[in-house]
Formats: sequence, structure tokens, C-alpha cells
Amino acid sequence: MPRYLMPLAALFTGVALLLLGNGLLNTIVTLAGEHRGFSTTLLGALSSGYFLGFFIGIWIVVPLIRRVGHIRAFAFCAALAAAASLIHTLSAHPLMWFLLRVIYGVALVSLYAIIESWLNAAAPAEQRSKVFSIYMVISLGAVALAQQLLRLDSPAAFTLFVLAAVLLCLGLLPVTMTRLAQPNNLELPSFKFDVLWKGSPVAAATSGFSGLVLGAFWGLAPVFAARSGLDAGGIAGMMSAAIVGGIVGQIPLGYFSDSHDRRLVLAVMMVVAVVVSVLMLFFTSPSWLYLFMAAWGAMTFALYPIAIALMVDHLEPDDVLSGSSGLLMLYGVGAAFGPLIAGVWMDWQGVSALPTYFAVMLAILLGILLYSIQQTPDEGIDHPGHFSPMLRTTPQGLEMMPDAPEDFSEFTGTFNDDEGSVLPVDDDLPETR
Repeated sequence: MPRYLMPLAALFTGVALLLLGNGLLNTIVTLAGEHRGFSTTLLGALSSGYFLGFFIGIWIVVPLIRRVGHIRAFAFCAALAAAASLIHTLSAHPLMWFLLRVIYGVALVSLYAIIESWLNAAAPAEQRSKVFSIYMVISLGAVALAQQLLRLDSPAAFTLFVLAAVLLCLGLLPVTMTRLAQPNNLELPSFKFDVLWKGSPVAAATSGFSGLVLGAFWGLAPVFAARSGLDAGGIAGMMSAAIVGGIVGQIPLGYFSDSHDRRLVLAVMMVVAVVVSVLMLFFTSPSWLYLFMAAWGAMTFALYPIAIALMVDHLEPDDVLSGSSGLLMLYGVGAAFGPLIAGVWMDWQGVSALPTYFAVMLAILLGILLYSIQQTPDEGIDHPGHFSPMLRTTPQGLEMMPDAPEDFSEFTGTFNDDEGSVLPVDDDLPETR
């Protein structure tokens, strides 16, 4: 293992355990709600509640960390997330579940922000992009693996809620035991939507539609799979296929976009995604759904990171972080509304509504891309960005991007030659031993 990664092992382990629990819980909530007779509108609202909490948590986590420090804030939020998971087993009231999803969203985004700001502070500046890439691989891999835990028991039982809570609690252990120094401070980058919209409206639209589509996927794809006749193993397989497709597809599509007009690459991706979405209406056997979902995931999971790269192409370096944070906010707004819109549509049209919703949203984005290409066929780019595979993340995680300004990634510790850990360099830092 490279020397600079050794001190970060505890954080990476904590992330993997947290996202195993998170990936399981987000899917099992939908399936358990379906089993309890919740309408698809209500199931969509539950997913919207999660993303609403995600949005709220971005503003809460910075004051929380400033008040109690990274480790105490992490322990607080992990305990809150685990409690929210377990309380689902005590009540089946829809309003209670919605409130739990909002609370859980606040806790999860806070955990993300704590880990990502910590990684950003601890990683040497010259290795920042490598650390970011490893973090994303672990994140995507854990979420994909979490779907396979659905095979352990029925959504009607409480077992999987308890297992998700256990995994969230286990994520506490490596982080609270680490000797890695806590960062000195945490800032929330400003959001300059006017600069983002003027500089790259296509990136803004792509991010928003990415949220509309993927928010509905996370919230309602398990329902679509169940109503298409798949059992727990089949649902796990379909969800994992989409996620693995998203992991594999990002790299060739993203790096191809580095050497071509990103809008044209996105347009071709949308054509494929629309066609695949339509095919899901007619081919519903497990093998076909696995194949189509893998192809669909490859196209749609790459939307947000290519939007980030497109934004970097057109903003001044000093505006990159605020622009990235703006894209994250647009994704969050889309992800909050997407499941609710798709849920209402499914109540009206039935199981076929979800692929139809995907096709319509992606076709609208395709129209925006084609209009932009027609209006400005040859975009001049003074400082092209570089694609970096990612899921949507917090503003703190965006500071690790390869194109982020160097002054946002101050390294706050020094390596201990004897133990390979990062020790405080400021006498006022909280003791982390």
C-alpha cells in the first residue's frame, strides 16, 4: 500500500461500512413500504424526504463540526442514522417514515461531509486526486455490494433494518479509533448560481436532470423490479447491475468526453439511455432487465461527473468550487422532486411508468443538448477540465477533485515516520489518540 494511504485506511474502512448500511437501508425502505401497502406516490415521497434531508444537512454539518469536532460529530450522526433505521421497525405510519427519512438524510450527508473534509485535509496535495478516486471506487463498490444483502431475508421482516443499523454502527469503530489528526476547520463554499448559469447552462441542466432521473431510480427502481415479478435475489441483481454498469461506464465515457465536445458525447449517451428505457417496457424477464439496467446505469451515472467536467471547462479556476457546489444543489433539488413525480406517475399509469418517466426526462435533456450544439457548434475552451469518476457528493468532497484550486486542500498534519500516521501540527487541535 502506498505510504500516503496508510493513515487513511481507517476512514476508508468506515466509509465502506457506512455505505454498506446506507445502500441496504435505502433499498429496503422502498421494498418494506411496498410490502406494507404504501402507494408509489408515498414511496416516492419517502425518497424525496431523504434527499430533502440531504439538502438540509449540508447547511447543518458545518456548525456541528465547529462545535464538537469531527470525531464527536461523526459519532453523533452515525448514532442518529442507526436509530432512524431501527425506528422503522417500531412504526409503519407513513408520516413517521417520512420524518425518519428526512432525519436520516441529514445524518448521512453530515457523515459524508465529515469523512470527505477529513480526507481532503489529510491527503497530500499532490495525491489528492488519487485519494478521491479510491474514495469513489470504495463508495460505488460498497453501494453495489449492499444490494446483495437483500437476499438475506424478506422485506416483510425486521432483519434487514437491524443489519443496516449494525453496519452503520460498525462504521463508527475505525473512525473513532483513528489517530489521524482532525482538520483545523471546515468551510462551506459559496454558491454562485449566476456565474454557473452564465458560464455553463448546459452543465446546470445536466446536473438537474441527473437528479430527477437518479433520484427516481434510487427511490422506485426496487418497486419496478418487484412489480415486474423479480424476487429478492432478482431485485438485488437488477440494482447491482445498474450500479456496476454505472461504475464501468463512467471511465470510458468520461475520458472520451475529455477529447470531444462533451455536449455531443452526452447527446449520444441520452439517445442510448432513452432507447434502453423504452426497451424495458417490452422485455421484462430478469436477464433482459439486468442487461438493460446495466446499460442504463452506464449512461446515466456518468451524467453528473461529465456535468462537473463541462462546468470546469467554462468557469474561471477561482469559480470552480462554487460552481461545483451549485451543480450539487441542482442535483439535490432534482433528486428531491424526481421520486415524487415518478411515484405519482406510477400510481396513474402502473409499473410501466418508471421506464416511461426515465425516457421522457432523458429525452428532454437530449433536446436541450441538441439545441445547445446547434446554437454554439464550436465552443472555445481556454482551460479544459478533466473528467473524474464520481457520484454526487458534498461540497467538502468536491474540494478533492483534480481541478479544484490548490488553496482549498490545505494539509493540516505531518507524517509520523515511525507509525505512518498523521499527527497534529497545531497545539490547539483536539486530541485524537
